Amino acid sequence: MTARLNLDPCPSPHWQWEGHIQTIAAMKWGRRPQQPFVRQRLDTPDGDFLDIDWAGPQAYTHAAFNGQALVIFHGLEGSSQSHYAQAIGAHFVERGWMVAVAHFRGCSGEPNRLARSYFSGDSQDIDFILNQMRRQLPQAQWHATGISLGGNALLKYTGEQGQQLDWLAAVAGISVPVDLVATGMRLQTSLMGRYVYTPHFLASMRGKMQQKASAFPHDANWNKALQARTLLEFDDAYTGPVHGYRSAFDYWSRCSSQYHLHAIRVPTLLLIARNDPFIPQAGLPAPNQGSKHLLLHYPCSGGHAGFASGSGRGELTWLPQRLERFFTQHQ
Repeated sequence: MTARLNLDPCPSPHWQWEGHIQTIAAMKWGRRPQQPFVRQRLDTPDGDFLDIDWAGPQAYTHAAFNGQALVIFHGLEGSSQSHYAQAIGAHFVERGWMVAVAHFRGCSGEPNRLARSYFSGDSQDIDFILNQMRRQLPQAQWHATGISLGGNALLKYTGEQGQQLDWLAAVAGISVPVDLVATGMRLQTSLMGRYVYTPHFLASMRGKMQQKASAFPHDANWNKALQARTLLEFDDAYTGPVHGYRSAFDYWSRCSSQYHLHAIRVPTLLLIARNDPFIPQAGLPAPNQGSKHLLLHYPCSGGHAGFASGSGRGELTWLPQRLERFFTQHQ
């Protein structure tokens, strides 16, 4: 059996008439509550650390908690302060859920300890985090969602694990670049990708690379990484080689979650707006590329991790509500 398809719309504010505006407006001006978090640090087996930000009705150490729980994996250079994490976190905390925002290495505001950082196919760290969540709150009913880069890593891992992940009630991927090559080239060649989105990401990553170059001078081609003007150049110089790939294209090809959708055995929502400026519409997965456990939802608007609705600046309520409806169906 193939995946199911849903084209129900996201009612964007009237003035947000296209994907770039919907992407940027949600990040800059979308109304969302400010959700406070409590931080937990996890030491990893390789001598590094991962920071988890928690919120909910009880302490994250309360092993007897037997309610609903959600772990959120953020996007490229995101954190628990990202607009989508704040909106989703506040929505579910208000409904009595435990929420954990898992920071990838180096994304919590403090440099990680190793030359490596994070990448879009890091199944090992996804596995470590999810199993830590399960051990910590063993009686909770766990759900997981990933946004953009975090969504790709989560869906790749979900397909790799297959039936072994049946302890998760449901999974959701939001604005997921399931074909990293297609998304990488879109950001490489489009005007907005090359002159707006890419400089935004590189400015954040360049500061981290300068710190790593001082601490680990022989572990990467830091000069090439620091001089990169595109994500292709950056991933070719740093992300690919440092994480075990031959090049950016080798990394993108081998880490694309589209090759794992058929193997998913957990109820999974894949939500991508058809006007997402990062993801070519022609490359959206077709129903015959996914398993029967996968629901493909492709609204006509929403941008990349935007999905503002209502009037004025836009409310960031549609996405959390969409997640809640899906998760409620699979409790």
